[in-house]
Amino acid sequence: MKKFLRPISLFAFSCIVSLGTLVLYNIPFFDYAANNSNEGVSGRMFLLASLVVIMLALNFMMTYLLMFLTRRVGRILLAILSVINATAVYFIFTYGVIIDATTIGNVFNTRYSEASGFFSWSLWLSIIVFGILPALYCLLQPVVFGKARRLGICCGGSLAIVLVVAVLNIGQTLWVSQHDTELGGLLQPWSYLVNTGRVISFSHDEQTEEIRLPDGQIADDEKAVVILVIGESARKANFQLYGYRRDTNPLLSRQDGLKVYQATSCATYTTAGTKAILEPKNTDDLYELLPNYAYRTGVDVSWRTSNWGEPPIHIDEYLTDTDLATRYPEEDDDYDGILFAGLRQRIESSKKNKVLIVLHTSTSHGPNYASKYPKAFEVYKPVAKNVEEGEKNVDMLVNAYDNTIRYTDFLLDSLINTLRTMTEWRSAMIFISDHGESLGENKMFMHGLPMKLAPKVQYEIPFLVWVSDGFRDYKQTLPAVLEQHYIFHSVLNLLSIRSPAYDMDYDIFQNHLE
Repeated sequence: MKKFLRPISLFAFSCIVSLGTLVLYNIPFFDYAANNSNEGVSGRMFLLASLVVIMLALNFMMTYLLMFLTRRVGRILLAILSVINATAVYFIFTYGVIIDATTIGNVFNTRYSEASGFFSWSLWLSIIVFGILPALYCLLQPVVFGKARRLGICCGGSLAIVLVVAVLNIGQTLWVSQHDTELGGLLQPWSYLVNTGRVISFSHDEQTEEIRLPDGQIADDEKAVVILVIGESARKANFQLYGYRRDTNPLLSRQDGLKVYQATSCATYTTAGTKAILEPKNTDDLYELLPNYAYRTGVDVSWRTSNWGEPPIHIDEYLTDTDLATRYPEEDDDYDGILFAGLRQRIESSKKNKVLIVLHTSTSHGPNYASKYPKAFEVYKPVAKNVEEGEKNVDMLVNAYDNTIRYTDFLLDSLINTLRTMTEWRSAMIFISDHGESLGENKMFMHGLPMKLAPKVQYEIPFLVWVSDGFRDYKQTLPAVLEQHYIFHSVLNLLSIRSPAYDMDYDIFQNHLE
């Protein structure tokens, strides 16, 4: 192919790459700007023209610098950016995502088993046409680089154009600041380049150790067990218990003593949502988390998970679904039921009077909802195999998702029934989701949008509580909507942990230690 391409100047090559980046990868950016500008027709046209000029100049300068300074490495980097650009735009068009720091963080925390659910022929075709073909051009096009003086003129001129156009649009500063998340998340390749840098910076700044909480102590010898079930992507809107039109909770709706709270998550992605459930207060700092603190205080703690993206858990018994499948070979390990295997025996064999078991599920996580439950729970049909198929028929996608809620209903009901028969133990079951989920509303799917942009379905979550008779009394007066931090303090109460870290205002129960 290279022999059919005539050598061109680096100036011409940079112009072509810049124009291609604009046309192939930034249509969503301009579509958003056009639809959300508060200007009249002439003002909107001037704004769009200004954005075109700025983007062309910036991409031209980046290409020129990369190629002139790094030569072959620059070609490789441009080729890689082409493939990533094509992938990013596919996900923007298909799933309605924005490539911000949250999205990049989710990418870093996604396992292959889940990521593979996004692979499809349409994705590969998009990558080939809009990613690999432009990448080949970047790799093979002969270029005459010219002298350093020309580099200074071209890059200096580009920067000057950007500054002049920016000054002419100084009146748009407020509009840009109001829409900076959306605009930045749709601008390729800058969206993922800048936000990858931010995520790496955040990770570097994270404390290597948790901020240690004040020492606590267990105040009584009562045999008590708390099972905290962290739901994955379970949204309140599809729970019959919250008024959903379908009977997605046929078992729990008949469960005596089940308490149903209105609640919201603190984030729309797993890492932050799970951290909020386990921490004592809403903070960017990393405080000692509930299982770690309870374990240090003397509670028998076990963590069982089929999920990932969890904050640091420092306990002796951390079991994945794979570990549990080995321990309970007679159980079906394809679904979250494996997390509930042998719980009665695990509790009764404990050598301590206080037991905390955390089950971190993945039952309602996309994109392959239909693979998250046994076929016996496929009540609503037909189902979409994944989100991409569900885009063409949202009802089929909702069917698959609702089946995951039916399966969750079964698991929680079975757990409560087991605890109810363990009369030697005071027991409690708490179910709360890390975040919600979009199922096609406003053409949005899954989760992960920044909180200020996220629709209610991505942060309105179920919060269900059951306690055995005589264990604890519920408070009669609470806020209309609870947040995830109520879990930490309520569990301390249930486990009779007296601690300076305990905040009575964030406890759903009466404090029996007063």
